[in-house]
Amino acid sequence: MRRQITWLVAATTSAVVVAFIVPLCVLVAGIAEDRATNRAREQAQSVATVVASVDTEAEVRQAVALFTAQGMRVVVHTPSGGTIGTEISAGDEQEDVQRARVQRTSFTQRTESGVDVVVPVQTEAGITVVESSVTDAELREGVTRAWLTICALGLLLVLAAILIAWRLGRRTSVPVVHLAEVAHRIRLGDHDARAPVEGPPETVELAHALNQLADRIDSLVAAERESVADLGHRLRTPVTALRIDTDLVGDAELAGRLRGHVDELQRSVDAVVREARRPLRTALPVACDATEVVRARSDFWEPLAQDQERAFDVVVPGHACLVPLAPEDLGDVVDVLLDNVFAHTPEGASVLVSLTDGRAERVLTVSDGGPGAVAADAVRRGTSGSGSTGLGLDIVHRVAESAGGSVRLGSSVLGGLEVTVRLPAAGT
Repeated sequence: MRRQITWLVAATTSAVVVAFIVPLCVLVAGIAEDRATNRAREQAQSVATVVASVDTEAEVRQAVALFTAQGMRVVVHTPSGGTIGTEISAGDEQEDVQRARVQRTSFTQRTESGVDVVVPVQTEAGITVVESSVTDAELREGVTRAWLTICALGLLLVLAAILIAWRLGRRTSVPVVHLAEVAHRIRLGDHDARAPVEGPPETVELAHALNQLADRIDSLVAAERESVADLGHRLRTPVTALRIDTDLVGDAELAGRLRGHVDELQRSVDAVVREARRPLRTALPVACDATEVVRARSDFWEPLAQDQERAFDVVVPGHACLVPLAPEDLGDVVDVLLDNVFAHTPEGASVLVSLTDGRAERVLTVSDGGPGAVAADAVRRGTSGSGSTGLGLDIVHRVAESAGGSVRLGSSVLGGLEVTVRLPAAGT
């Protein structure tokens, strides 16, 4: 915006300056030419006055020599055909001299070398013609310097206009840039970001509107989280009641199935409460070492794998792999994926957790040796190939997408389900 305003003002000012400079330069050249011509005319009139007042040719020569010594270029054409002074035009029968003698009027004649002023004078011997001339250099004397001065002033005017336009554009564009930065911070999750109230009235009004929108978003998100958390807590009471009732069932097999369903329901409710309590992330880009997080969460689940006699393999790089996620978010992803494996595969089924480091992305893979649930719909809430609610995979899906990644389900080399989470490398 600032650059466009500056270019617009520069173009407009340049057009205006050029529109004034060109006629002004022409006027200056005309004034200089008129000044030189008037000087030649005054010289010719001065010599003509002297010629008319003297009686002899010797006195005329003396007067012309005096004028020539003062830098005048004059010549006197006598009635007898002779010339006195600096020769200007060759020949006794010059057209301008003959014209002056015939018409007996003074005139100005443009020549190839400049301007000649011809003045006839009536003397006792006849018509004497006085001729004064100025060269082209004299006609243009001071014109170049005046043109340079005018162009310099015009350039200074354009530069001043550009400077003023730059400052005015900055006064308009900087607040808009600040508003855009705040909008990006809000988009990234900084619920404390607020726009500075500055700039023109329109920008001030926009800042107020953006701040009010941010306040409204905060209130809506807080209300939604409170509602979801309250719902989760309210569900825990009937779940506890169901757990107690399952203990009263006499059929051991039926009681076991009911306890499994209640445990699954309890995990789903806990996930809802945990998700509702999760705070909004800050606006600053967050990153964590995926190698450290995956290894730490795998160590947490390994004792359970040993209890269930599962082959539990973890393959991670020997160096840090940064991903644009908070450690808590990536830890939740690993926990959800491993929890699904332990909950929906029989004991003894092997588990493989691997993390690979690419140039632009990190790939987290959790594979199991169970029956699997290979279905693309399994990443949507409420859908799963193994009878669960699908809420865990939905959380994984949302966390991966928030970081610019993706989730894919497929068949693993162990014979069961393989969940692949692709995350961009931090800073890409």
